[in-house]
Parts: sequence; C-alpha cells; structure tokens
Amino acid sequence: MSKTKRKPWKKNLYENQGYEDNYTDPSFLKELATNKDLKIFDYREAVRGASRLVFQGSIVTFFLIIFYYLYDERISPSAVFLYSSIATIFGFFCYIGKEINVSTCVENSRTGVCVLVFGYIFSPLLHTLTDSISTDTIFSTTGFVMFLHLVFYDYGISSFIVSKAISLNAAIFGAICLASRLSSSFHAFVLLTMSSEFFALGPILVDRIWTPYLVLPASAVCSYFLYQISTPVLVTYLWFLFFLNIVCPYIFWRQQENKKTIFGPWDEAIVDEIDVNKDDKKKQR
Repeated sequence: MSKTKRKPWKKNLYENQGYEDNYTDPSFLKELATNKDLKIFDYREAVRGASRLVFQGSIVTFFLIIFYYLYDERISPSAVFLYSSIATIFGFFCYIGKEINVSTCVENSRTGVCVLVFGYIFSPLLHTLTDSISTDTIFSTTGFVMFLHLVFYDYGISSFIVSKAISLNAAIFGAICLASRLSSSFHAFVLLTMSSEFFALGPILVDRIWTPYLVLPASAVCSYFLYQISTPVLVTYLWFLFFLNIVCPYIFWRQQENKKTIFGPWDEAIVDEIDVNKDDKKKQR
C-alpha cells in the first residue's frame, strides 16, 4: 500500500491541512527564543537602583523625626518653620539654576504665599480632625500609609504600580493624622507645611539633582537624630539600610541567571472591537 503524501504543514489555524488538531510540527519551535533582549545588571548597578528607595525611606524617616521633636517639645515650631523656609528657598534656586526669571519667581512666590495662608487658616480644623481616634490607631495608620507612599512612589522606572497621586495622598494623609497629636494648631500647620515640602516639592528637586551619593548624607542625618532619640530605633534603621541597599541588590544580582522569558512564533490573541460591536448589535436585534 502506498502512503498518501500530505502537504507541508503551515502555521495557519483556519485551513484544513489534513493534520490532527493537536499536531505540532518540528519547525514550529525553531523560532523559539529565551531571554530575548534581556539586560543583565551588575552588582553596582543594582546597588545604585536600590539607593533611590533607601533615599526616599530616609526622607520619610526624617519627617517622622521632625514630628517626634515637635511632639516631644524638643524644638519649637517657629524654628522648624524658619529652617524649612530657608531650605525651600535654597532648593528653589537650585532647581531653576541659571534660568532665573523675575516673572517666574513672582508667580511661584504668589503660589507659595497662597498655600501658606490657606494652610494656616485650615490648620485648626485639621488639628482637631481625628481627636476622637486613639493615638495607637493614628500611629498604626500613619505607618501603613507611609508604607503605601513608598510602594507607589515614582523611582524613575516605568511600572504599573507607580502612582504619583496615591503616593502623595498617602503621605499627606499620614501627616494629617500625625498633626492631630500635636499640642497646638500652629504645630499642626508647621508639620503640614513640612509634609508639602518633603513629599510634593522635594521629589521635583531630587529628580533634577539625583545622584546615588545623596544616600550618604541623608542616612547620616537620620542616624544622628535617631541616636539622640533611641538606640534600638537607630539599630533597626541601620539594619534596614544594610538589608535594602546591600542584601537585596546582591540577591537580585545572583538570581538574574535563573530568569527565563520565552518568546515564540505564536500569535497573540487580539480582540477586534469592531467584531465585538457587531456581535452586540446582533444580540440586541
């Protein structure tokens, strides 16, 4: 008996070629590629990438330190407001650099004055907003929203989890919660002003002048003030710095060899909106 010769197999789903439905031709996987266009990072690059997270964590830590100093009456709110205003003006001139424009300075100054005036007017309301909530609940909620701030913060990478709105709102909400624990509405006004400078204006300047070496002064300043507050808290902070900036990049660097992404010759299924609309009209009829 002579064997019937079948036509050569083609990658065509809508044509009956005389092959079984589950038939896979050996030529189908010739175009299979593994780890196509995969970029391998060395350990230094991983450390530089993690430094952005460590720096923002130090910013959050320093904000909490300022709250503690205001809460414990270790520093006057007037001094905090004065130093923060000087730092904001200095940061503004660092941001604009040589592009100094009188009209721009006047417009930004007007915006800043409006924000300060409205913040000062509404600070008594915000100061008493969460009086009925226990302090433990306030501190727990603040820790949670600050964690959300770090999770959704824009670290300069394109990812679906990045959301500047969620990150900023979470930090401001945490500041409002902490402001209700302070002794006066002026304390609350200063803390809310600091939150705007740290979480709204600060990232704009940091994006302009960012370098991984900023982690060193930020960590040193936080370590100094935490040493004045509590040694166990300082040890915990240093441990997290070591884990996030040394251990995690090392784990990422070592695990890159186990990454396997598959790129094959198969076609991705794409839903045609025109066909869907036609089907919906037919169902309505």
